[in-house]
Amino acid sequence: MKLFKLLFLIFLGISCTMFSQTTGNRTVAVTLPVVTLMDVEPTGTIAMNFVAPTDAGRPVIAPTANTAKWINYTSAVAPGGLSRRITASINQVLPGIDIKILAATASGSGGGTLGTPSAQVTLTTTAQTIISGIGGAFTGTGANNGHRLTITLSTNTYASLSARTNTPVVITYTITE
Repeated sequence: MKLFKLLFLIFLGISCTMFSQTTGNRTVAVTLPVVTLMDVEPTGTIAMNFVAPTDAGRPVIAPTANTAKWINYTSAVAPGGLSRRITASINQVLPGIDIKILAATASGSGGGTLGTPSAQVTLTTTAQTIISGIGGAFTGTGANNGHRLTITLSTNTYASLSARTNTPVVITYTITE
């Protein structure tokens, strides 16, 4: 009987050891920096040319709208930080010509709190918001990701028009809080 009790105690001790559970914890340090990146894809310039009419008395023909450019961005805001926005401006106004821009709703492979496009804007030398409400987000990169831009030219005051050849107008895009 003593042998049986001894074997029982040994078995009980072993089984408790084999099936016992322990827990533990470790601290993991996580760093996520504030990120504000933006670019316009694909790189390169665009050419938009008015066409002379073929019949006297008709207006010049405005170029077809350009939809080749896309705005891509990555954003990680600070805790309690403000949402971001993207503005656009031009380096010079061409007398008699309006340069307009419209950002489409974001599409492609991005995610997060993507920005909301504004209505079409006539560009001036003063920065104007074209996308607002950007939070923690990424749009994907390259064409067909992000916000497609539609750039149009039109005449506004014929009396102010003067002939031009390859006049460079720089559109500046800025992402800011």
